[in-house]
Amino acid sequence: MPYLYYVQVFLYNIFLVLYALGIRVTSLFNEKARKWLRGRKDIFRQLADAMQGKDEQRIWVHCASLGEFEQGRPVIEAIKTQYPSYKIVLTFFSPSGYEIRKDYDGADYVFYLPMDGAGNAKRFIELVNPSLAIFVKYEFWYHYLNQLKKQDVPTMLISAAFRSSQPFFKGYGGLFRKILKSFACIFVQDENSKQLLADIGITTNVAISGDTRYDRVVQIAENARHYDLIERFKGDSKLLIAGSTWPEDEMVLREALHILPDDWKMIIAPHEIDDKHIQQLDEMFQDTNTIYSQLPTTHTGHRVLIIDNIGMLSSLYRYGDIAFVGGGFQKGGIHNVLEPAVFGLPVFFGPQYDKFVEAKALVSRLYAFPISKKEHFNSLLRKLMEDDKRRLSMHKTIQAYIAGQAGATAKIMSVLGDKFLQLRG
Repeated sequence: MPYLYYVQVFLYNIFLVLYALGIRVTSLFNEKARKWLRGRKDIFRQLADAMQGKDEQRIWVHCASLGEFEQGRPVIEAIKTQYPSYKIVLTFFSPSGYEIRKDYDGADYVFYLPMDGAGNAKRFIELVNPSLAIFVKYEFWYHYLNQLKKQDVPTMLISAAFRSSQPFFKGYGGLFRKILKSFACIFVQDENSKQLLADIGITTNVAISGDTRYDRVVQIAENARHYDLIERFKGDSKLLIAGSTWPEDEMVLREALHILPDDWKMIIAPHEIDDKHIQQLDEMFQDTNTIYSQLPTTHTGHRVLIIDNIGMLSSLYRYGDIAFVGGGFQKGGIHNVLEPAVFGLPVFFGPQYDKFVEAKALVSRLYAFPISKKEHFNSLLRKLMEDDKRRLSMHKTIQAYIAGQAGATAKIMSVLGDKFLQLRG
């Protein structure tokens, strides 16, 4: 067993080298990869300049990207409220999270996470010197977790969701199981995840908390912004709002345009908002659409509105009647289905949703509808658009369901305070 373990560590290190090399090659033609590299240039100097010599206690919170940040945000803000003496060090692996939240005022420090590796992990932990580390949902970096354990830093995993197909639960998963055993406490979203961990002998430090994203979307709904231009575009019409869409989603939406009843309009907020993609959407929905940045100077007779900025989507859903969430035709899967659901919107998305506990829960209650092709979408959409009574009834029950799932943050904070912070405060 030790021999196999060392082989797995060796292969893991090879993976890290190949990953870093792949990023460098990809950066030659991909802006996101270039940001990944630029953001990590002189990262240890940046960390040292920001933190060395300061007498303060820190909590390190790591998020892979923007979606995980939204899961971690309620916990970050609860810590700042209940334990204001602690400084929050927030790290991201992906530019999608860092570039949008690098100025987030709920954290005291925001950085890219240096690439995993024995040397990098040791240096990072020594510079940050956290009293507690919190990983959100996933990102199981072996060397970081190993170094945290060596330095006796308690580490939590929150809002985790596990599937039997993951390496932890396979015969070859010894290294991955060791990674999981590095956590002092694991908060999972559901009973299935807890049982999977129990099957590999991880029981005493596991608790079902639910998903902190429910808390986050409830906060968003309570503080949703108003947009005069959106109200002007909507007028007396009903709205289908499509959020975080990719080209495959947009083709389905284009084919659905001809079945929209006269009193319905469509808003599309694409995942990528570069000029090239916005132009492609403009051409795809030719003669029927306008673009948000042009709304102040255009009339409201268009049926499709294309959003060409980031930051509006979570509040946009307040104006909707039905939602379509993008990503479901992508390998990575769907984007945030809870953001529209908190406003009571029934949700459509593509077939790649099996990794998402919250999406499966909505589907099982007939609050959400996975679709595999445009004909399927058109049929279901038409029925729902034409049945006002059913849709209004769903609106109330979906809102009640989402509100009933909130509370994960309070469960996590109870353990976090009792077991970690108060003892170290």
